[in-house]
Amino acid sequence: MNTQTNHDLSTWQHSHDFGLASERVRQAEQRTRWVVGLTFAAMVIELIAGWLSSSMALLADGWHMASHVGALGLAVFAYRFARQRAVDARYTFGTGKVTALAGYSSALFLGAVAVWMAWESVARLFAPVAIHYTEAMIVAVFGLAVNLASAWLLDHDHDDGHEHVDHNHRAAYLHVLTDALTSLLAIVALGGGMLFGWAFLDPLMGIVGAIVVGRWAFGLARDSAGMLLDAEDHGHVADEIRQIVAAAPDHEIADLHVWRVGPASRACILSLVTHTPLPLETWRDKLAAIHGLDHVTIEINHCRSCE
Repeated sequence: MNTQTNHDLSTWQHSHDFGLASERVRQAEQRTRWVVGLTFAAMVIELIAGWLSSSMALLADGWHMASHVGALGLAVFAYRFARQRAVDARYTFGTGKVTALAGYSSALFLGAVAVWMAWESVARLFAPVAIHYTEAMIVAVFGLAVNLASAWLLDHDHDDGHEHVDHNHRAAYLHVLTDALTSLLAIVALGGGMLFGWAFLDPLMGIVGAIVVGRWAFGLARDSAGMLLDAEDHGHVADEIRQIVAAAPDHEIADLHVWRVGPASRACILSLVTHTPLPLETWRDKLAAIHGLDHVTIEINHCRSCE
């Protein structure tokens, strides 16, 4: 006779959203939406004014904002996609890396913008055009104000070191910082042209901006790719795990893997070797003390050959 036993598995089961539905992430998504609206409005005004005034620095800032509207829109989409599909079983460890993928894509946007800015600015060095400085200066100051307001909105929810690494949010923050930089450089270039007749400053500032934007793009691409490839440094978490295991008698680590599954969440696979195994619940309780370690798989190998 077969006896079927029903077990309550809720004690051992857990969600795979890894903080993606948290209030912090929702606030980051909402703030990014506000920044998209602000950036779009400034973009339209700067492109029209740059075309009418023939300012390369202003046009570069406007087109730069245009690319960022698309990138920031991607950031909003990534937040929503990750949140809505957090419980989709097709994503084995949740959708935490969607935000890193969006960050990497944004880095490619930034890199392309840097190349365009450099190309157009060099061309203007050899083929200068007349610039309507007063009109361009007014719009550049307006653009800088919008960018600083956007940066303030996103900085309210900025990353706090290795414990919370949201590459999607970092990408949005870098985009508005880049906009602020190009607006500031445009103001410097236009001011030099108005006061001293230094028309060469306009394309020169475009080149300087391209170099800075390129550096930011490279850093963002490198860090977000590290998360996508599980190549981040989790040394401090691994050390905490080793210390916990070392405090238990007759237990040694045979294999240990730690990787990020969300902006503030990590997973680990821990393989132990022992003669006298402790219950799995004991190890789970011990490892629960490590902040941000939200998905733990433990393998215990009983070393009978040494008995």
